[in-house]
Amino acid sequence: MDSATVMSLGTGALEVTLALAAPLLLAALITGVVVGAFQAATQINEMTLSFIPKLLVMALVMALAGPWMLHTLVNYTRELILSIPQLVN
Repeated sequence: MDSATVMSLGTGALEVTLALAAPLLLAALITGVVVGAFQAATQINEMTLSFIPKLLVMALVMALAGPWMLHTLVNYTRELILSIPQLVN
């Protein structure tokens, strides 16, 4: 196994990680900005106010995108396991 193969495997793993994390991170970011704007408009300075909306939105995103995320992860893992004999030779 040469360095190009290792870099290819690492790049693929990072791409899958980014694709799986992006929906949750974007949902948390958008929720945080909306709650922050609401807090700024109403002058509510409660630090823990954003946790419950973020938690609910992330649970909703997991419910909606969870099957796709699981399918993507299983496919990547299956391809990686099936490529082991080619990587060893």
